[in-house]
Amino acid sequence: MTGPLRLGVVGLGAISPYYLAAAERLPEWRLTAVCDTRDQVLEQFPGPVARFSDHRTLLDRARPDALVVAVPNDVHLPLCRDALAAGVAVCVEKPLALTAAEGSALVDLARRYEVPLMTAFHRRYNEAVRALARRTTGREIRSVRVRYLERIEEHLGGEDWYLDPARCGGGCVADNGPNALDLVRLLLGELAVTGCEIHRDGSGVDRQAVIRLRGRTGTTASVELDWSYPGERKDIEVELGSGEALHADILAGHTGFKASLWHEYEAILTEFASLVRNGGAPAGPGAHGGLAALELVEAAYRCARPALDTTAADADR
Repeated sequence: MTGPLRLGVVGLGAISPYYLAAAERLPEWRLTAVCDTRDQVLEQFPGPVARFSDHRTLLDRARPDALVVAVPNDVHLPLCRDALAAGVAVCVEKPLALTAAEGSALVDLARRYEVPLMTAFHRRYNEAVRALARRTTGREIRSVRVRYLERIEEHLGGEDWYLDPARCGGGCVADNGPNALDLVRLLLGELAVTGCEIHRDGSGVDRQAVIRLRGRTGTTASVELDWSYPGERKDIEVELGSGEALHADILAGHTGFKASLWHEYEAILTEFASLVRNGGAPAGPGAHGGLAALELVEAAYRCARPALDTTAADADR
């Protein structure tokens, strides 16, 4: 396969600008088609690319080499399924699907059709995270702590489905959990959930959670999630067997709102291009990480003690 790869993007919401900017900067890609169910969004999209309101029509007429799926969580399954069945490589926003069963079905389809399927865990491509991973390679890790804290209302970008448990899959555990859990997997490999506490608001949306985990060698880890945090904090703390403490501030050096995402999504599309050209699947700790993250999310929900409803005032603290 020579020349730029033909890319289709389905879903022109809050995350799509990062994919679109990365595709424009990278010589490996040529954006050929976009898709959204909202007519006004399609009409306002700039540039000479094909526009579609149905992803099946895009797949049939535009015939992309690869598809970015950046739509609400509850429609990941049908979109990815149709693309894989058409032989089109897929890069899907986390979570891979709404449930582990759905995710497993997509992984099986990708294997059957021998088509790359990649879940976009953008935080593992963060420059501070990568530097931390390099510093821990080959060293004994005693514990890992990941904090993923934000006020979700500031990050919706007009997409209220995040606050609908049926569409999101829950709340902070279902949506931010996969990114945070993937960071622990990046450092420790396979994990087991050993405990979880979740606090939900009156609408059933989990607003805060603490997930406790253990790695294969007994290393302990915790993931702290908060959708009611005043501001934004996303970082990793690692304690080595030697007692040395390491820290990665995911947002450091990126002063603008969501500014860190630009370089992360460029790295995602760089790796995705390599997968598409080689006809492969993600390797190493990230291999089928989308499914592993879904399984950890479901394990967290299962082991959580009975939900503690919070008042609106608590949720907005």
